[in-house]
Amino acid sequence: MEEKQALLYKAAKTLFTKNGFKSTSVAQIAKEAGLAVGTFYLYYPSKEKLFLDIFLAENTALKQRCQAQLDVTLEPKQMIAHMLACNSEGMRNNPILREWYNRKVFAKLEQVYRLEHGGEAVHFLYDTFVQLVETWQAEGKIRSDIDAKTIILVFTAIVNIDVHKEEIGVEHFPRLLDVLASLVMEGLMQGGQDAQS
Repeated sequence: MEEKQALLYKAAKTLFTKNGFKSTSVAQIAKEAGLAVGTFYLYYPSKEKLFLDIFLAENTALKQRCQAQLDVTLEPKQMIAHMLACNSEGMRNNPILREWYNRKVFAKLEQVYRLEHGGEAVHFLYDTFVQLVETWQAEGKIRSDIDAKTIILVFTAIVNIDVHKEEIGVEHFPRLLDVLASLVMEGLMQGGQDAQS
């Protein structure tokens, strides 16, 4: 990363963390970086693109931390519960990742991501866990009649429900996530046990 681009990235990360996406402007980012607004556009086409780069880097770091904390001797059901809990806690504790829960912001980010990454956009959250699912399938621990990426999409859908927690009822939400994840894992594991029989 060039020096000026690195300055913009660092300034934006500071401001997005402090003020959020919506309350941070390109002019503020440039000023914080000690650069002209025109310089910003030499490196980034929009505030959304810069925020998305930061969001994806933070998201990747969170996924790596969650994976590093995993006990690989646990059964798939326990591991998935740990991954979902780690991901949820990490997103809530990180002001940049918390923007995931702001529907208007995330809709803009998803649009930028789709333009840049095309069809791969729908499952960028859990791509890092595809290999783990494939290993479980190969070991007969979970059903293998559903491809690993589709299984990952099921868990991505569970996480996406978080965006609608107000509509569901915040008081019901943590229990709902637990039940959904548990039901999905039981269905996946039953298929794996049937395959071994």
